Amino acid sequence: MSKKKELSPKDFRRMQLVELDMLIEIDRVCRKNNINYVIYAGTMLGAVRHKGYIPWDDDADIAMLREDYEKFKEHIDELNPDICYFQDHTTDPEYRWGYGKVRRTGTKYIRVGQEHLKCKTGIFIDIFPMDDIPKTTFMQVVQDARLFCLRKTLYSEVGKYNSKGLVKIIYQLLSKIPVEKVFKRLDKFTKKSSNTSENDVRLLMFVAAGKLYNKHKLSEQFGLKKKWFLERAEYEFEGHKFYGVKDYDDYLTYAYGDYMTPPDAKGREQHSPFSEIEFPKNEDKK
Repeated sequence: MSKKKELSPKDFRRMQLVELDMLIEIDRVCRKNNINYVIYAGTMLGAVRHKGYIPWDDDADIAMLREDYEKFKEHIDELNPDICYFQDHTTDPEYRWGYGKVRRTGTKYIRVGQEHLKCKTGIFIDIFPMDDIPKTTFMQVVQDARLFCLRKTLYSEVGKYNSKGLVKIIYQLLSKIPVEKVFKRLDKFTKKSSNTSENDVRLLMFVAAGKLYNKHKLSEQFGLKKKWFLERAEYEFEGHKFYGVKDYDDYLTYAYGDYMTPPDAKGREQHSPFSEIEFPKNEDKK
């Protein structure tokens, strides 16, 4: 495993501004084609609390309901290739995650422990598809267990190099499962999703939101309200306007609890330790 590196304050801000360029481009394509999206997670929190990036946040996230995500994929050729491109397992056979990324053209960004992966790299924004989940807690738990197995199988190509003991052996065995089978199984979950259904939603190939920053009881761990992704409002973010969750208080309270109180120093660490980075050679010096 390569040595972990962290961004200098100057490069930290460069990272944010490179991602801002991509946010602007994604927003342009979505507005042009009537595609609903919302800035999500820390990006949404940053818009409300700071009118821009959280000062110690080094990434940006966008979320879409499944129908809008698939529609966005139909228009990815409209992204300016000089700025960015879309990546998932359908555009890059070596890509192993269950959601998409928009990567900055002409950059490199390699996470620690993922140096051996063969997929394209680059500074990125995560594009999260939100899919319907079952209505009962019991079936949500069952679904979560199945998704856990799929998620760990995709991660196995990383885990088998970065784990020890029994866990390493398990990842080595999981890595022998053809990745195509995992995505085929995942498709069976995603095809059940509809913007007009009454089901709650979640990002299937990630830890359920109610288990992350603000821990919830079992019946509230898995589901995000669909209206959070349908009912939108514009928010100022770094001097630009992006769509976010209209009822931001409801969503941010669910996600973070007391979201207006910044965390202590321990909670202000950079998110993604990397081993190698290259910024675009022709970026604006903002």
